[in-house]
Amino acid sequence: MARKTSGKKSFRKRLVHKYRLLVLNEDTFEERFSFRLNRLNVFVITVFSALGLILGTTLLIALTPLREYIPGYASTKLIKQAANLSELTDSLQQRLAANETYLQSIREVLTGNLKPTALNRDSIIEAVAREIDDQLLAASKEDSLLRERVQQEDKYNPLSDESGQDFVLFPPVSGVITETYNPEEKHFAIDIATVKNTPVKATADGTVILAEWTADTGYIIVLRHKDNLISVYKHNASLSVEQGDLVKSGEVIAASGNTGALTTGPHLHFELWSEGYPINPTNFIDFN
Repeated sequence: MARKTSGKKSFRKRLVHKYRLLVLNEDTFEERFSFRLNRLNVFVITVFSALGLILGTTLLIALTPLREYIPGYASTKLIKQAANLSELTDSLQQRLAANETYLQSIREVLTGNLKPTALNRDSIIEAVAREIDDQLLAASKEDSLLRERVQQEDKYNPLSDESGQDFVLFPPVSGVITETYNPEEKHFAIDIATVKNTPVKATADGTVILAEWTADTGYIIVLRHKDNLISVYKHNASLSVEQGDLVKSGEVIAASGNTGALTTGPHLHFELWSEGYPINPTNFIDFN
């Protein structure tokens, strides 16, 4: 027991035993300054200095832009930019998928691959009900004259946008209509006989959403106008615009021809589609 007690006292004594640290001039051995230290003071000073250095370094990194240079650490600005780019990429992917679906439906319309499922039960019931109403409501003579007058006015100025301002559709070419609009035979267009290489003009301002070659209809162009109106031009000899181009009403977009398997002579196959449904071009355009 006496040896253990003596060891503890000796250790404690060594901790508090005082030393003097002198700084001397090397040439004259003159004393510059001195410190009184012991092992305990040196240990405490070393620990607090290390803690202060760690705390200072942490604050320097956390509160200054230096943190951006640490591998694996991203700044708030970079995180925000990454989130915005991720949202933008997702929205662009959705828009691209929607455009691809839309173009696929246009291709099916152009090639005639219309699916029977497009006519659902509700649309058939609605069409039957409309037909019954037409049969029950017989038009009077005055009503018939009014309808004919309105139809003649609408023939030249049929469409209007949300602001109420009408816009006119111009004939793409001048010529004789050799085949009329006939939905019963799935001919959702009119055929206009022309001389080869006759300029084909845009019927209204719009955007080229399709301009390519097909085996059945040759060179074709599809324009999208305002109010979801689509115009289609087939059997062209050559094209003057590309997909994505903006065209003005009356601008030359192609030259008429006799290309494709489903043609018997130089002519323009012209279609109009509104909200996904075919419409008779002669109801809106004067080809005479």
